[in-house]
Formats: sequence, C-alpha cells, structure tokens
Amino acid sequence: MTAIKERIRRCWSGEVRWDCPLANYSTLKVGGPADAIILPQSKEDLVRLVGRLSAEQLPWRVIGRGSNILVADQGVEGVVIILGRDFGAIRPLPDVASPLILVEAGCSLTRLSNWCSERALSGLEFVTGIPGSVGGAIMMNAGAWGSEIGQVVRRVELLDDAGVLASRPLPPDDFCYRGWRQPHGKVVVAALFAVNGDDQAAINERCQLYAKQRAAKQPKGVASAGSFFKNPPGEAAGRLIEQAGLKGLRVGGAEVSSVHANFLVNLGSATANDLRRLMRLVQKKVHEQFAVRLLPEVEFIGRWEQTDEEPLDENKE
Repeated sequence: MTAIKERIRRCWSGEVRWDCPLANYSTLKVGGPADAIILPQSKEDLVRLVGRLSAEQLPWRVIGRGSNILVADQGVEGVVIILGRDFGAIRPLPDVASPLILVEAGCSLTRLSNWCSERALSGLEFVTGIPGSVGGAIMMNAGAWGSEIGQVVRRVELLDDAGVLASRPLPPDDFCYRGWRQPHGKVVVAALFAVNGDDQAAINERCQLYAKQRAAKQPKGVASAGSFFKNPPGEAAGRLIEQAGLKGLRVGGAEVSSVHANFLVNLGSATANDLRRLMRLVQKKVHEQFAVRLLPEVEFIGRWEQTDEEPLDENKE
C-alpha cells in the first residue's frame, strides 16, 4: 500500500483522501474504502491527473454523485476521481438557431432542471428529482415519464485514458435502454443539450407534477440507489417483484421497499453484501415465478468476493 501511495503522490500534488470509505459518496451509504479519492478542481486538473495515472498504470475510475453504484465492502483498488461541484457549470451557447446549453458532467440533474425552468427552457423537466449528475445520466441514459437523456443530448466531450479530450456528436442511435454505446475507457466531461423555449408557468407545472409523483411513489428516510433493476421488455420490474410477494423481504440491513418494490433500501445497517444477496434472492424468486431474469440497473464496483451463485448480469460485476 505504501508503494501505491508513493506512485499516486507522483501523479498528484493536491489534496488526496486516503483510505476513505466510499459509503460517504454513495446514496446507498455502503462501501469500503478507496485507496485514494481525488476531487480535481478544473478540467485541466482532470486531464493532467488521468494522463499521469494511466502513465503510471494505476487503476482509476470516475464517479459523480454516487446515485447508481453499489460499492463492495472490501473497497476499491486505486484512485476514485469524483467530479463534484467544481464540474457543475451550465452555459448557454450564443448565436445558434435553436437553444443549446453546455453542461459539465458534475452538474446535478435537479440543478439543471431548475436552471432551465428559471429561463423558460423546456425539454429536461423529466429529470426533476432524479438523484444523479449529468455524466452519470448519460452513461446510463437516465429516463423517466417516457423520456430519456439520449433524446436531448447532441454532443459529448470525452476524456480518454491517455488524458486526451475530444468532442463528438452523440446521436440517439448511440443510446440503448439504460445505457449508451460509449467507447471503452472514456469519461464524460461535458455534454451539449438541445432545449426549447416554452411558457415558464407550464414548465414549472410539469416539474412540480413530476416531483410530486416521484415523492409519492418512492421510499423516504432510507438510503437507496433509486430503481435497482432494469424494466424487462414490456414489463415493470417493480410490478413483478411485488407480484412475487417480495415487498418487505430482508437480508441483514437491506430490504425490498414496501413503498416501491424496485427499490432495495438500506435500513441503516446494511452492508454491500447484504444488498447483493438480497438482489440475487429477488432475481431467483422472480425467475422461478415468471421466467424473467431481472438485471440490475446499478453498477457494481470494487473488490467483490467470488460466490458460487450464477451471475445474472456479468457486465455489472
């Protein structure tokens, strides 16, 4: 570990948070420590850091607001780079035929929605209340109420593992349900969104309606990652889980929410392993009853222990 720290210090002279639990940076409030956590304060810092880490062959990954991840209890090897408030700028593009806004990856979706509402710009109301950042929303093609990020993003600025920035178009065909066909090893730094002018009162009304409906359907006062499973084609994961009689099912400190069955929640004492075991139990019982394999929407990261159980989504673990 000392050798790894020395190599990280050669890459970065700024603040490093050593052996810091990632539970503090995840909405599920579970997860062991990363070897190092770094919060770059500018795009130039990020470019330099990624280039140096890659040159040193040190493992690294980027997270935003931690709303769609499950971090192993054993922690994460290498450096976790967090794009926080210093990567949250929103800037309208002048002199264009239709409204376009450039948004940095660390901007929260709630802030983006509010910013657009205040300026009578429509098209992003559906992200109201989604607990994530722009970068994460693009990675998973976040959506709600029949709309998805892939429908409104036009270009993306990407950073590769050599520390090289490039901008490219991002057409709707690049997206799939809860994902996008990103080049391997690329990090979203900023994105260009197409919006439309509209009546501000109508925009505010839509945002308030979405926020109210979201609040009525989701558990309160417990940690979660939002919807845990992807919806199977033509079906709703929450409905299948509820019909299987699994609401309230517990493993350790993890529970299938009694409010919305597609939420696996941390009652306060859950471990990441509790949540993974609960996930597999839900998958098993739904498959037994309905012959449907539920796949997790959350991303599994870190040093996971091997189990004898069949991995139902190999891309996630």
